[in-house]
Amino acid sequence: MYAGAGEDGLAERKAPPRLVATDLDGTLVRSDGTISARTVQALARVERAGSTLVMVTGRPPRWMRDAAAAVDHRGIAICANGAVLYDLHTETVLRTRLIEAEVVDEVVRRLREAAPEFRFAVEYTDGFVYEASYDLGRWDLEALGGRPVGERELVSRGGIKLLAFHPGADPDRLAEETRKAVGDLVTVTHSSGRGLMEMSAHGVTKASALAELCAERGVAAADVVAFGDMPNDLPMLTWAGTSYGVANGHPDVLSAVTHTIGRNDDDGVAKVLEQLFPATGADVR
Repeated sequence: MYAGAGEDGLAERKAPPRLVATDLDGTLVRSDGTISARTVQALARVERAGSTLVMVTGRPPRWMRDAAAAVDHRGIAICANGAVLYDLHTETVLRTRLIEAEVVDEVVRRLREAAPEFRFAVEYTDGFVYEASYDLGRWDLEALGGRPVGERELVSRGGIKLLAFHPGADPDRLAEETRKAVGDLVTVTHSSGRGLMEMSAHGVTKASALAELCAERGVAAADVVAFGDMPNDLPMLTWAGTSYGVANGHPDVLSAVTHTIGRNDDDGVAKVLEQLFPATGADVR
């Protein structure tokens, strides 16, 4: 597949990959929340070359509007760590993989017993609900489309993602303990650098959703390149034929990927895509 190793360890492929899968926050998106013009232009090369562009993110669909506009509505998105397939061209949900209500109820019960400090929220495709004590300290939850509810309503409906916040906890250690408590019911991961656990339906990951999409399109894992930075990206990065971790990524990511590239703030992903998808006349006009 490879002709050799390029500058900074970038793979030199004989042909462009058939599918590019990239995380958003911390990988494609800069620390100030923007996507650079250079990155937008590099993403455009992917579709112009006839390859499939997939944004694979922990974000729920309601957080995709700005990203869709920034990339000129190119590509497909896998949202909520694999629970939602979302069309960026039309901003519509194509399919979902829900955590059933009874599972939400049991997971919340077990985690409350294990650590009473946990505060919970449930993501839906059209919004989210949260406990009054669910305070992340950075966002106005109501402004983001949320609604405070009591525990009975919190566990009464299935969702695309269950969130459990433990203030002050180490996220890696907390993830291990959370998996021990509820790993038979849900898939547990994290991506924020805080004690915020993100739970999907059992077996649902970025990799499972990406593999399903690739199977439908006749794309093998060997023909996929993937970019990421945090533990929720690990299933996707280890599934893809070629994987890139940005230099600002989690240590577990950097030890698992086939290549380490520049930071998100230095357009690391764009630099790789420019090598994988050489410029054409359409790119230089």
